[in-house]
Amino acid sequence: MGKKDDKTNVLRILDSKKIAYEDFTYDRDKLSAGEVAESLGQAASSVFKTLVTVGKSKEHYVFMISGETELDLKKAAKAAKEKSLEMIHQKELLPLTGYIHGGCSPIGMKKQFKTFIDSSATTFDKICFSAGKVGHQVQLPLTSLAKVIKIELVEVTKTDPNLSE
Repeated sequence: MGKKDDKTNVLRILDSKKIAYEDFTYDRDKLSAGEVAESLGQAASSVFKTLVTVGKSKEHYVFMISGETELDLKKAAKAAKEKSLEMIHQKELLPLTGYIHGGCSPIGMKKQFKTFIDSSATTFDKICFSAGKVGHQVQLPLTSLAKVIKIELVEVTKTDPNLSE
């Protein structure tokens, strides 16, 4: 079919809102954020993964964190004003969001869930995240992402105990 098939739904949404972005493709076998960052020539800390959780209330929440870090479920629950949160099961991802593991983007989900981005994202001019398909990434400033989806910046990653004072 040609070029139109190369566009993911995420890129079509960004185009429809006239938001500038850069898009990248990478080897589909590279699933860790570090591997993806390396293949794109990006700093690993600027490549964000999109995680979907469910709270005690059965509400779902999306968290975007640097690929090098781990989500702190206690901090995440506090940000979401939930008693507790847990990651959703991988088999629930596609029916819930429309995306598969490794290709989940905060843009263009079947339903827009409350989305939190780790505050470390503010240290970058642009962040990279899934463009909605394994092997595709999109990069844009947080201010541009905020024009597409409602985001909240919070500190939700685990702190490295080796770095504490």
